[in-house]
Amino acid sequence: MKQFFRIFIPEQLARHHLTWGDVVVFIGLCILVYLGVRLANGAPGVIKGPEVSLSPTLLPWYAALSVGRMTAAYGMSLFFTLVYGYVSAYHRRAEHILMPLLDVLQSVPILSFLPVALLSLSAIMPQKIAAELASIILIFTSQVWHLTFAWYQALTTIPRELREVSTIFRFNGWMRFKTLELPFAAISMIWNSMMSWAGGWFFLMAAEIFTVGQRDFRLLGLGAYLQKAAWCGNIQAITWGIITLVLVIVALDQLIWRPLLAWSDRFKLEMVEGANPPTSWVYDALRSSRLIAWLRWIVRGLIIEHLDAWLIRLFPMRDKPTSPSTARSTWIFRLMAGAMGLGLVYGLYQAGKMLLAVSILQWINIALGVGATLLRVFASLVIALAWTIPVGVAIGTNAKLSAWLQPLIQIAASVPATALFPVFLLMVISFPGGLNLAAVLLMLMGTQWYLLFNVIAGAMAIPQDLKYTSSLLQLSLIERWRTLILPSLFPYIVTGAITASGGAWNASIVAEYVEFGGKTLQTTGIGALIAKATAAGDYPLLLAGTLSMVLVVVIINRFFWRHLYRLTEERYRME
Repeated sequence: MKQFFRIFIPEQLARHHLTWGDVVVFIGLCILVYLGVRLANGAPGVIKGPEVSLSPTLLPWYAALSVGRMTAAYGMSLFFTLVYGYVSAYHRRAEHILMPLLDVLQSVPILSFLPVALLSLSAIMPQKIAAELASIILIFTSQVWHLTFAWYQALTTIPRELREVSTIFRFNGWMRFKTLELPFAAISMIWNSMMSWAGGWFFLMAAEIFTVGQRDFRLLGLGAYLQKAAWCGNIQAITWGIITLVLVIVALDQLIWRPLLAWSDRFKLEMVEGANPPTSWVYDALRSSRLIAWLRWIVRGLIIEHLDAWLIRLFPMRDKPTSPSTARSTWIFRLMAGAMGLGLVYGLYQAGKMLLAVSILQWINIALGVGATLLRVFASLVIALAWTIPVGVAIGTNAKLSAWLQPLIQIAASVPATALFPVFLLMVISFPGGLNLAAVLLMLMGTQWYLLFNVIAGAMAIPQDLKYTSSLLQLSLIERWRTLILPSLFPYIVTGAITASGGAWNASIVAEYVEFGGKTLQTTGIGALIAKATAAGDYPLLLAGTLSMVLVVVIINRFFWRHLYRLTEERYRME
């Protein structure tokens, strides 16, 4: 187990060099941001959104609007996750492009997506439709990345003997997905779905009301209500908004997440049944309902069986996969690569012209900002690891404790820290460190839940028979952690840490640049620089700041996190 604690080895580090995929991804992102800026020039010069009322009587309607946007964004996230993660896990050539791209996108701040998503849409669509679609897309960017990482991690750590069984039974792709891959990933996917919703709530304020230059985009919703209340310094309105949000979270927990967790307990890899499986009164009611049983029988007989038969005929199991003509596929690949290469060169040239407008002083400020934010990200990640691992293991291995704490954790993770941060800032601004300390704490609020939810999922997935074995061997607490708990949690910790670091970079936007009571407070950091550039409509500075952050994140992910992912595949899969 020495390798478990000796993770960062210089010889292995040297082998994880930047690839051509990283270069293509970075250039493509430069072009994407540049195109968004160019389309923004065609948007209306002055835009004013609807007025958001702070009357508590409108909160149910605002909450329904926000839940609708969150649901649409989660549906997009789930579809993207299943397709993107599947291709990345099973096609090594595609992985060289897709995983670096995912590393980059999950760390790009939500406000850096704003010009691309919002201003480009407003240039080609009516304002109201563009604002709604942009809001859903921005919420999608706060939900999807860690869900995709969890799905990818699950697919790459499925035990080899289970894959061999699926091959012996001649499962095609659909049956393998239905009976092996999705059940194996169920626990992790459900906990990360809960985290997706929590992340969506965290950035709901930024996704429903925002200003870009003289363009004021806002939508009616719970996030816009909390944002306006924070801007006005209306503590009573903030309280009403938080109460409404908590009620929505509790309802979702009882009606959706808790039943799903109780249902997913059947997919644990274990030889014996757990002592205290998770329970849900809604799940018990659905299982005992004859009406639900009748509907399940109809759906299974009329839809699922016919769908299975159709997909089996459509994708039969082949002993030897067929492939098109080598010469023809080579020419097609060369044509596509040539066209893409020309597009990348042209786009990079145009983006470079825009970057020339950034002054030397601004580049120095960007470098200082990236360094300051990197230190805050590291500090918040270390603090989060220190408490989430023991707490997550305690919750994940104790069903009674989980029943009490799960709703509280979900509420704490979902309450937008950006709504409470201005009030919290007033209390700590006089402490040594002032806004710097407050910024680290807010980044911690946006980081720790990614780790905690993944650790809980990993602890719940530990087979009960292995727990019994460790008890029969009379292992000490230290030995049990060293030989069972930490190795079992390692893939989940890596996934949680990657998404947590991305969440910290994202949270820097709202942690380093704060507006409250008509005042603006800021500290040195790339997040504050991007937030100011977005508010002022300074697109060259926004492009330069975003790409600088992306470059640092790509380097860290390539030389550190990717090595840990390879380690999980080789040493820490459950088999």
